[in-house]
Amino acid sequence: MSAYHIFIVEDDPWYGEILQYHLSLNPDYKITRFMTGKDCLRELHQKPDLISMDYSLPDMNGAELLKQVQQVNPAVPVIVISAQEDITTAIDLYKKGIADYLVKDDHTKDLLWNAVNRIRENQALRKEVETLREELGHRYEFEKVIKGASAAIKKVFTLMEKAARTNINVSISGETGTGKELVAKAIHYHSDRKKKPFVALNMAAIPSELLESELFGHEKGAFTGALTRKLGKFEEANGGTIFLDEIGELDVNLQSKLLRVLQERELVRVGGSEKVKLDIRLIVATHKNLQDQVKQGYFREDFYYRIMGLPIELPPLRERGGDVLLLARHFLEEFCKENKLPLKQFSTEAKEKLMRYEFPGNIRELKSMIDLAVVMSDGQEIQVEDIRFSAPRSEEDIFSKEKTLKEYTVLIIQHFLDKYNRNVLKTADKLDIGKSTIYKMIQEKELEG
Repeated sequence: MSAYHIFIVEDDPWYGEILQYHLSLNPDYKITRFMTGKDCLRELHQKPDLISMDYSLPDMNGAELLKQVQQVNPAVPVIVISAQEDITTAIDLYKKGIADYLVKDDHTKDLLWNAVNRIRENQALRKEVETLREELGHRYEFEKVIKGASAAIKKVFTLMEKAARTNINVSISGETGTGKELVAKAIHYHSDRKKKPFVALNMAAIPSELLESELFGHEKGAFTGALTRKLGKFEEANGGTIFLDEIGELDVNLQSKLLRVLQERELVRVGGSEKVKLDIRLIVATHKNLQDQVKQGYFREDFYYRIMGLPIELPPLRERGGDVLLLARHFLEEFCKENKLPLKQFSTEAKEKLMRYEFPGNIRELKSMIDLAVVMSDGQEIQVEDIRFSAPRSEEDIFSKEKTLKEYTVLIIQHFLDKYNRNVLKTADKLDIGKSTIYKMIQEKELEG
């Protein structure tokens, strides 16, 4: 680990030597001392980690030196040491961004030691947070977030890249389980706001009477039970991104208040009067058709156009072709690794079964199905009987896509075969068809017997 480099700017050689000696007791510290402000400025290319400066220097005062240091390196923390206990000067310097202000006395060297340690710890924490955010950015790389190679999903990648390059609002639509929040996070962690917060809130999960406080915060005493001030999700997300899931569930009255917040870029906490300035990026998601909601009067038209921004529609899994098997393989490997199990394979019949299924629960349902299949399988290969559908196909699921009469026939017979545990006689009796018809379809691999 490289030494922590500290500049000391002190025109009194005796006092400067005391400060240098005291800080040098920490072997991790490298100290460079200067007598004038100009000498310090000439060496800023060394990129010190911290600067301690006397306020009264022979060639300039601390405020002038601070200004010139910040022009070269605005991030370096500066401690000012002064012989005068001048509150006005101290306040002015704090406003200009100094890290600490110390008055020269018998305890200054100890106060400086403590201040340097505190600043160094804060710098380490900030660096750690930045590193974690960088790791999150890598974790949410588009191809890692959404596995797939289909044309439908490549179109989504293109739109995500466009969204990440600007601060435009984004509206994500798609069925439940298609990965809307993951897409929102990926956009955030690839945008200029990636080092700021990503805050998510599900509109459907919060009771309507509490939602305003949850969004905008409240002041102490704003209502019964408001014992302290609480910051809302918008303030928590300030500088970053706020993701509002299931925006279609938002009450019309709250839509009006949220519209005003988005237009004015400021909010007032519930029960308060102070205006809080906002700098946020808004991403919303819904599984509903908001245009239909507008026509039916459930959604304000002006609010709809304010939040729409760049629309991204996530395709359902049933429309992504071979991505089903790609995802299934990914979930299989992930589950085996997490549970320290030998890697398994899918049988040909198991793959065919997966490709025939409609997946009403989309990716979420597929993951649950694969996890269970790994647990249920006895050998190194997942068989067709290990893959269990969590629920019978509903009437809505069957008719969600246009099919031929033959395809519908296969779906219906397969449904009852699954329901009656592959009992061909019972299925034939229930559907009033010949058992030989079912046996023939099984033999020709149209059905799973």
